[in-house]
Amino acid sequence: MVGSANYITSVDERPIGMFDSGFGGLTVARAVIDLLPNEHLVYFGDTGRYPYGSKSQADVREFAIEIADHLVETYNIKMLVIACNTAAAAAFEQLEARLSIPVVGVIDAGVKALAKVTQTGRTGVIGTVGAIDSGAYDVAFAEFAGEGLELASAACPGLVEFVERGETSGRQVALLTERLLAPIVKADVDALLLGCTHYPFLARTIADVVGAAVTLVSSADETAFEIRDRLGQLDLRRESLSDAQHRFLSSGDISWFEDLGRRLLGPELATAHSHEWPRP
Repeated sequence: MVGSANYITSVDERPIGMFDSGFGGLTVARAVIDLLPNEHLVYFGDTGRYPYGSKSQADVREFAIEIADHLVETYNIKMLVIACNTAAAAAFEQLEARLSIPVVGVIDAGVKALAKVTQTGRTGVIGTVGAIDSGAYDVAFAEFAGEGLELASAACPGLVEFVERGETSGRQVALLTERLLAPIVKADVDALLLGCTHYPFLARTIADVVGAAVTLVSSADETAFEIRDRLGQLDLRRESLSDAQHRFLSSGDISWFEDLGRRLLGPELATAHSHEWPRP
């Protein structure tokens, strides 16, 4: 009955759609599940075609459009979240123009957070070769960071592959991280944006390399806040007494995705469903 304390109206039952090349976007999924526990979520990990960072912008854009179309047509999603920095750099504008639903990416959210936490104005970003070479962070930094701030960037090929194998610590990871982050250390930054959704899983190793005085910024939480705000502004929030449903899809080895994904995300990833792309 209207007016009862237990009466909650379901506003929009459609799920949020989210995708990444593999497991990195689970950091964003975790933040969304924690912040918006009533929202249904469909997560697509394109593990059959990872890593994206070494692929051309054209290929990544094609993959992103293919996944977005699948999520819209099959699951009737109400919002698309590009939980992959490389894909956001390659395809955000195209997807925003293509789709009739709101599109949220991780790049702008991360840069805004980076600008907030720096004290010296010397900041850094690390990401895949594709994301860094695209110039997307330079564009976002110029738009959102304000005057007087500096940005040092470094591409970090190889780190994603360690995470995808479940190796988030150890001597090999540490040695590669130390070599790749040398330009960041030399730039004497006080805030570092982890410009790949895989990198929060390596936060301890990265912190050991750059030092305790450097604040590490992950775009996951900031992206979740933006998703919450956009849903509210557009009256798309789901408020319901019934439990939210979370569905996970993988284009690669499903048992591997379930095992590693559960360890990285948590118990919400109880099972995953396989998706095979048509052969050309």
